[in-house]
Amino acid sequence: MKLLSGKTALVTGATRGIGKGIALKLAQEGANIAFTFVSSVDKAKAFEAELNALGIKAKGYQSNAADFAEAEKIVDEIVKEFGALNILVNNAGITRDNLLMRMTEQMWDEVMDTNLKSAFALTKAATRPMMKAKSGSIINITSVVGITGNAGQANYAASKAGMIGLTKSVAKELGSRNIRCNAIAPGFIETEMTETLPPETRAEWTKGIALKRGGSPEDVANTVLYLASELSSYISGQTINVCGGMVM
Repeated sequence: MKLLSGKTALVTGATRGIGKGIALKLAQEGANIAFTFVSSVDKAKAFEAELNALGIKAKGYQSNAADFAEAEKIVDEIVKEFGALNILVNNAGITRDNLLMRMTEQMWDEVMDTNLKSAFALTKAATRPMMKAKSGSIINITSVVGITGNAGQANYAASKAGMIGLTKSVAKELGSRNIRCNAIAPGFIETEMTETLPPETRAEWTKGIALKRGGSPEDVANTVLYLASELSSYISGQTINVCGGMVM
């Protein structure tokens, strides 16, 4: 039997990169998949079809999850469509990098809204059906940058550090209802975004990694699968670094 048979998972920002890898992995293990996307309707429809071809039920929802009303609406629609919401993966994220002295208020707000506020809004909305079911797993995709900080990424690092604090607080609040909350901090993961980096930049990144290579979306997805399943039934409030030894 597959690890997530009969479960329903919501994965935000799932049409590319890490989010796509997560949704595919959970679907392969039997979970029905709801996912959010912002603008690429054609890409979302194609991914929806790809997931459904795996023999599970999948549906994409176009949304700005940082909007509280939209977050509640999405969760209500998912519960109505799928019958439950067992797993929430807050993966949606953007960067607006710049040195602090050049960073605008808009750069700060856009990153905070997409990365942190959306995680708060969806977690809050998902809490209701999970509390009713007296079970659930919430997984926040943060970053090693949220632990170490990074020059030129004050907004991104602050948003990802905030997700770690959110994770710990939610775990403490909801643990008595059998709802777990954990975070995953990826390091240098090879995605469409990193492919555009100059070779010298990629070499500089991998030099600081103990395993001397970048990770893959599947490396992150495997950890999500572990935290989403009953294999981790006694793990909550933790942040797991998936970084090849970049941060120890």
